Amino acid sequence: MSGHRITSVDVIPIYPRLASRYADRVVDLYGIDCRLLFRVATDSGLVGWGDQRVRPWFEPAAGMGQELVGRDPLDFLNGNLSGGLNTAAYDLMGKCLEVPAWKLMGPKRRDWVPVAAWTRPASPEHFAAEIQRAAAQGYRVFKIHTCTYHDVFEQTKAAEAVAPEGFRIHYDFNHNRSIGAVLPIIAELERNHPIVGYIEDPILKGDVEGWAEVRRKSRIPIIMHGTPQGGMLEYRQDLADIYMIGGTMYETMTTGWALGRANIQVILQHESGTLGKAMAMHMAAVLPSHSAHSINLDDQYEEDVTTETIPVVEGSSPVPSGIGLGYEVDESAVERLAGQAPAERPRHIGILHMAGGATWYGRGYVSPTSVTGTEEAGIRGFRSELWADDGTPGFEEMYARVEKEGRVLAS
Repeated sequence: MSGHRITSVDVIPIYPRLASRYADRVVDLYGIDCRLLFRVATDSGLVGWGDQRVRPWFEPAAGMGQELVGRDPLDFLNGNLSGGLNTAAYDLMGKCLEVPAWKLMGPKRRDWVPVAAWTRPASPEHFAAEIQRAAAQGYRVFKIHTCTYHDVFEQTKAAEAVAPEGFRIHYDFNHNRSIGAVLPIIAELERNHPIVGYIEDPILKGDVEGWAEVRRKSRIPIIMHGTPQGGMLEYRQDLADIYMIGGTMYETMTTGWALGRANIQVILQHESGTLGKAMAMHMAAVLPSHSAHSINLDDQYEEDVTTETIPVVEGSSPVPSGIGLGYEVDESAVERLAGQAPAERPRHIGILHMAGGATWYGRGYVSPTSVTGTEEAGIRGFRSELWADDGTPGFEEMYARVEKEGRVLAS
């Protein structure tokens, strides 16, 4: 027993401003500024903090986290909490025992953890700019989702033109392709674009034989996001080279330890600010095979609730050494960020330029798959852009048409 009792759990929506580089990508980054902060206090005056990203429409459930009230914080060691609440619990447990959070998870394996930069799907031009800023900030890996409305090969070429030697891209393929569509894409990336270092979720999740086939035929490491069978069954079926693990603390750590015994790399992805990244660093410090990169969203924000941020040096971040998570929260910053309004999505129209000269307009981005029936990356030479509301009669006329018709083929 720790001698402490939890007296309150506060759930606080916050809306930190996005990085200034996103001023012209408000539509692309919509909702990233919506986060949920957890404040867990004890009768001894100690407070644990944690946070997580949530969807713009998310509403905290009534009584969220109240099951912790009246309990000893150590009751939740390696338990069934997840997300920001779990982060706050471990921050609090570390403070109760005056130790870094990693000491509550297992023996330390590393003092530094590889980390990846991140952004939402981006045009080739925006992606190149993101690669440059990430490299300047010390990153050596960049994760980005591919998407149906940007050409992955054009994105890759744009990144190669600006990336430093040894920089690697982690592409998330969104688990929505067939094996017949994905194998040629991976083969071309492997043959011509060595900057592509990782491919996540290449095909449909349920295609077990397809996953094994992709892994056999690709020399690019294949990442599976999630282990619905617990990790060991996925491992026995040779489905991936690296597993992105998560869920509750119990699920994450047991899967991570099991895959470590099998000498299979694991990755953590914590979608939050500095507090969430700190938690990921503590967990990665003890997981035997977390020698690949951790993916965190702390590089998305202009501001945060902590008094410091976590540095990135030559592609890695240090495991915090202070008690709990090791980062102090400024409660005046909490109040300020809680009082801010989330960014609104501006009115806009998507424009798709096809290689043959056809131009489509639609509500948001227009996907080539929606106008051709071809799977993602099955066609080349297209280009997508957004037309923001500029107050012109031309915008109003087209906006009215796409609202009525959905997609409009320019005559």
